[in-house]
Amino acid sequence: MSELYKRLDRRLVYEGSILTVYEDTMQIPNGNTASWDFVDHKGAAAVVAVRDDGKLLMVKQYRNALERETLEIPAGGRDGRQEPFLDCAHRELEEETGYRCKKEEMEFLISLRTTVAFCNEQIDVFVARNLEKTSQHLDEDEYLNVVAMDPGELVEMIYTGKLQDSKTVAAVLAYKAKYLAHS
Repeated sequence: MSELYKRLDRRLVYEGSILTVYEDTMQIPNGNTASWDFVDHKGAAAVVAVRDDGKLLMVKQYRNALERETLEIPAGGRDGRQEPFLDCAHRELEEETGYRCKKEEMEFLISLRTTVAFCNEQIDVFVARNLEKTSQHLDEDEYLNVVAMDPGELVEMIYTGKLQDSKTVAAVLAYKAKYLAHS
């Protein structure tokens, strides 16, 4: 923590299955105190899954917070803080899409901090290639459809506002910049 800021107190407000919410009492540089919300998250992994034809596997799923279906890259939370992000990425890829790849066929792309103003969530994004078909293993409360899409079409959807999920926007643009910059 910065020398200019000091946490005086942290009070548990809510503990759920995905996140924990605290109210922090902070001393700020001018000596005053402020009450700040803090959302603690165990972290997640996401995957840019590239088929042999160059299309990316995407998942369509209903998101309650937005009251609509979204289009996203496959992703999910770590089973615990000790689970490596790469292991989480492999698990979520197969669970959500019904595809898997060998450990060496998945490489790190970027690490994201989703909402730094009040949350410590970290999502590490990986690229998976040489996919092999298996079967989905969705959670009990999960219902989603898998679609394959051209990266150029996804980029266009980003710039027209049709694709808004932040991890997906960052991942698609990073993938394009790193691997498709000359196409």
